[in-house]
Amino acid sequence: MAKKRIITVEPSIFAADFGKLADEARRIEAAGADAIHFDIMDGHFVPNLSLSPKSLAAVNRATDLFLDVHIMVYNPFEYIERLVESGADSITFHFEATEDVEGTLQYIRKCGVKAGLAFCPETSVSMIPKYITQSDLILLMTVHPGFGGQAFLPEVLEKIEFVRNFCQQYDIREGGVRAEKARDKGLSDLLEFAIQVDGGINQETAQACVRAGANKLVAGSYLFAGDMKTKIRQLKELHS
Repeated sequence: MAKKRIITVEPSIFAADFGKLADEARRIEAAGADAIHFDIMDGHFVPNLSLSPKSLAAVNRATDLFLDVHIMVYNPFEYIERLVESGADSITFHFEATEDVEGTLQYIRKCGVKAGLAFCPETSVSMIPKYITQSDLILLMTVHPGFGGQAFLPEVLEKIEFVRNFCQQYDIREGGVRAEKARDKGLSDLLEFAIQVDGGINQETAQACVRAGANKLVAGSYLFAGDMKTKIRQLKELHS
């Protein structure tokens, strides 16, 4: 029998009604989501412009859910303090958006929140091993960032497999910690490393991603159309 992977599901509030962000945040929480995925776009790194630290603060006041902030911006370092002050529990920025990847990861963690590193579909996976032990999660975009409702890119599945196999080969666990170091610190119960996917996620594409090695699913349009609670439960029940 295939081993069941622990799956977490994060509705992307980018697909919500922006006029009712607080209500939508409470709806997500009531549906049993593990976190809210919060996209911020600067209109430069991606053509679209969306949300802000101020809107993040409004959502933070409306819910106790974990706030996973994904910034599609140039100069991500400049956003970190404002996002932390606004309630971010995790900040993920793009490898392609800065020349100081290591410094940005380190500063996010220094501010007391989790640090994620995102990769666009066209970016080579050869860039990932250098940063994986400095990251709390790797986000592999399964669409081109910046717009909702795009079709899933199946070629990213090979990248998911590469990252999961790399983590298993070198026994890299939760938070980018190598297993031998975790045991030395009495942290042998760490979960498997977090590989997140975002874009075109529905029941079918989510299953393919989980089989490839993903364990964090971000979904927008799919979850906001219809019975969100049932869809979240079904996604959490997927098997690798």
